[in-house]
Amino acid sequence: MNILTKLGTLVSATMLASAVPAQAQLEIYDDYVVSDAVWTISTVKVDANMGDYYLEGLRSTWIASNEVAKKLGQIEDYSIYASDFPQSGQFNMLLIVKFANTADLAPNKAKYDAFMKAWGETKVKQSRQISKDLYPTIRTITGDYLMRKIDVK
Repeated sequence: MNILTKLGTLVSATMLASAVPAQAQLEIYDDYVVSDAVWTISTVKVDANMGDYYLEGLRSTWIASNEVAKKLGQIEDYSIYASDFPQSGQFNMLLIVKFANTADLAPNKAKYDAFMKAWGETKVKQSRQISKDLYPTIRTITGDYLMRKIDVK
C-alpha cells in the first residue's frame, strides 16, 4: 500500500468514527439524580441606569408577593441576581423562584384563594399599576425557564 492509500484509509476511518453518534455513558438515578425541586428563572434585560428603579418596583410587587407565598408555604425561596456587566448579553438580571416540586406550579384554587386573602385587594391594584406603567418602560423579559438541579454521583 502506498502512502496515499494509507492516508485515504485513515481519513475514511476517522470520518466514519466521527459520524457515529456517541453513546451516553451516564444513567439517570445510577450516575446522577434530578431534583424534585424546580426553579422558575426569568431572564430580564433592564435598561441602562434603570436597575435601582426596577428593584424599587420589584420590592413592592415581585418580592412582596413572593414573601406572602413563602409564608404560606407555596414556594421555598426566591432570589434576584444582577450582572456586574449590565450592558453585555441578552439579559442582566435573573428572577428566580424555588418550588418544592412541579405540583406546586399546578393551578390550585385553595392556594390561590389563600394567597389573594393574604395579599389583599390594595396590593393587587398597586402591583397591577406598577406592572402596567413602570415595567414596560424600563425592562424586557428575554426568557422564562423551568430548571431542575442535577447532582452527578
